Amino acid sequence: MRFATWNVNSVRKRLDGLRRFLKGVEPDIVCLQELKCVEQDFPTLELLGEGYRAEVIGQKAYNGVAVLSRAAARETVRGLPGDAADEQARYLEAVFDGAHGPFRVVSLYLPNGNPAGTEKYAYKLKWMERLEQRAAELLETEVPFVLAGDFNVIPGRADAADPAAWETDALFLPEVRNAFRRLLNRGFLDVAAARFSGASGFTFWDYQGAARARNNGIRIDHLLASPAMADRLTGVAIHAETRDWPEPSDHVPVVAEFDV
Repeated sequence: MRFATWNVNSVRKRLDGLRRFLKGVEPDIVCLQELKCVEQDFPTLELLGEGYRAEVIGQKAYNGVAVLSRAAARETVRGLPGDAADEQARYLEAVFDGAHGPFRVVSLYLPNGNPAGTEKYAYKLKWMERLEQRAAELLETEVPFVLAGDFNVIPGRADAADPAAWETDALFLPEVRNAFRRLLNRGFLDVAAARFSGASGFTFWDYQGAARARNNGIRIDHLLASPAMADRLTGVAIHAETRDWPEPSDHVPVVAEFDV
């Protein structure tokens, strides 16, 4: 089964590219981030015409996550547990039935956190604590699952073309990278890091400064597989070609195949 994660940076603006990707890659499940629309404005019918159902948490002009799937989800969890007052649309779980039993998919859009030292940065660190706690709870169920999305974390120096340029950025500060490492140390496999290194693993190029032409990219879109899911990994791809399509997102899809 083919899983994809993609920060589309406005789903309605990228709908043609999303359709092109779905037809060309034929993923079974797609986690989308940064929808930038409320749920009633999400292109549900258009994507149903492509053969995909949609579970969506939207927010006007900002954030928003979705899980597209060929088969219906058997249950969902809407919002990251741990803070009932958090209204940002950043987290969605969906459980599906596979050939070997149920599995879970999480689409997440981790806060950017900039500028560092502000409430936005504190919110990011707290959100990462909540994510680690939720991941620990899910690991206890022993149901295979993936955490997929835009983590807004550059894991290491090899994951940026110019790491010095990110030294004071909330995507690369030691606290953030350490929090990401603690999550990985729970037993997750960063599937792209297992197959790609350096520039071949970049998933984001800014629109400014001819970043794509100069390959001045970073790796911030991740698909983390729980131990039970990692054992079923059969393939990984990064579709950097989508960054060169008309009206592209500044992110590109990460795709992994699992025997589930």
